[in-house]
Amino acid sequence: MSANPNLNIVPFVSVDHMMRLVLRIGVETFLTELAAVIEEDFARWEQFDKTPRVASHSDEGVIELMPTSDGTLYGFKYVNGHPKNTKEGRQTVTAFGVLSDVGNGYPMLLSEMTILTALRTAAMSAVAARHLARSNSRVMAIIGNGAQSEFQALAFNAIVGVTDLRLYDIDPSATQRCAANLLGTGLSVKICGSSQEAVEGADIITTVTADKQSATILSDNMVGPGVHINAVGGDCPGKTELHKDILLRSEIFVEYPPQTRIEGEIQQLDADYPVNELWEVIAGRREGRASERSITLFDSVGFAIEDFSALRYVRSKLKETGLYAELDLLADPDEPRDLYGMLLRCKAQIAA
Repeated sequence: MSANPNLNIVPFVSVDHMMRLVLRIGVETFLTELAAVIEEDFARWEQFDKTPRVASHSDEGVIELMPTSDGTLYGFKYVNGHPKNTKEGRQTVTAFGVLSDVGNGYPMLLSEMTILTALRTAAMSAVAARHLARSNSRVMAIIGNGAQSEFQALAFNAIVGVTDLRLYDIDPSATQRCAANLLGTGLSVKICGSSQEAVEGADIITTVTADKQSATILSDNMVGPGVHINAVGGDCPGKTELHKDILLRSEIFVEYPPQTRIEGEIQQLDADYPVNELWEVIAGRREGRASERSITLFDSVGFAIEDFSALRYVRSKLKETGLYAELDLLADPDEPRDLYGMLLRCKAQIAA
């Protein structure tokens, strides 16, 4: 139907392809290489189009589009967040993404991003911690042991050097599953009976709960000097995990302030409360942690540039691995203005 059959073919990375890609590369290597691509893109932050994600909220959850472009490539992610889904045997978060050529508008990649989002979120957390946590940080508490927890643990081990893990979830079966999944990784894992027990002696505290509500996962008295907080769970209006007093004591670092003020922990603060942009630290524009006793907080909500980096990284691996399908996605007639003619030629073929 097309003068050039390759023009309408788009590489498609399915869930199965993504799992095989991650396993072929190795989870730790995948996370480490992805972290490097994220750092590359954050270091050229000013080249990107930036906008808060376009969100459609309901009582049940949220559906969002996250677009960005560096002027050469355009990327977006479709993602949902529905905490009730687990009760129905579904994922809380699912996603897919597209990477396109700005010059002609044609998609260059369509990929699953449910698994990829967990990997990029973990890589982003570890990148932030590498720049903000104390350099000798080895013990991390993870409060909330859902679908993100193992990825976070492995990223912090591979990228930051965390060796000891302390786990707590209000659902003990989630903690047991996470601990079992991490057997053989070299991490020392302790199952804790409370969030207070989990944070005792921790250098880094990761909060990654799913419920879309304002909750106090960390109270002020649980956070001592020198701690780095990786607040991953705050990701929509009305959902927070940290007591406000913790924010007032912390050096706060965010991805994109206009989005984080809507969805992150800092929605608890005045709209003009000063925060730091992480890209400036990664690009060497400013220092991260002020002192060994400072409390640093990465108020992470996820931003489109991270997804752009993840798609860019995956696309770079396709030629060498062949882990993709060819998707006939784009109508491309012999004569660009004769789209209807494609239907007529298809009709003729069917009749024949």
